[in-house]
Amino acid sequence: MLEMLRSLRRDSRGLALTEFAFAAPIFLTLVLAGLELTNLALAHLRVSQMAMTVADNAGRVTSGIDEANIYEVFSGAEANSSALGFKENGRIVLSSLEHNGRSGSREGQTIVWQRCWGDDTAVSSSYGVEGDGKNNDDLEFGMGNGSNTITALEGTAVMFVEATYDYQPLVDTGFFDPPTIRYESAFNVRGRQNNEISNTQNLDEMDC
Repeated sequence: MLEMLRSLRRDSRGLALTEFAFAAPIFLTLVLAGLELTNLALAHLRVSQMAMTVADNAGRVTSGIDEANIYEVFSGAEANSSALGFKENGRIVLSSLEHNGRSGSREGQTIVWQRCWGDDTAVSSSYGVEGDGKNNDDLEFGMGNGSNTITALEGTAVMFVEATYDYQPLVDTGFFDPPTIRYESAFNVRGRQNNEISNTQNLDEMDC
């Protein structure tokens, strides 16, 4: 019996497997955490780029804005965000911010029209809806947070975009509360003479 016990004490077979069993959970946790952080960083980058691209493309329409142009702008966003599943888990709010043409105590900015894309209908603009500020100074300082407010000069418009996305983790473990990613972007329109939106093809409005 003593000899057998001494033999078992000297036996190192299976030691590497035992050590791996202890180390594997830690190693896998570090790998998955690294992948998740990388994916989260990429999601932030893509949502940021999407907000900027939508505002830029909407501002590039020069002949006059039409509902068909809105469809094209949002189609581009859908093509660029398919890897995120943005349509199913996010929302883009596109607002045309303009001077309200008033003076005195009623002077300010107004949201002349507003269009939305994405299935997360619980998301709305943080600054107002279509028609806000038309006859008063409710949007005196325009749209945006803190000192980063955006206003439009008289006779022109600013395409203001709010992009919100509920992050979809690679692995749903229940220990990670997926964050909501939100970015804003704004671009002046370029050379557009008429900022009133038309609907020459009688398309369904992508309203909010």
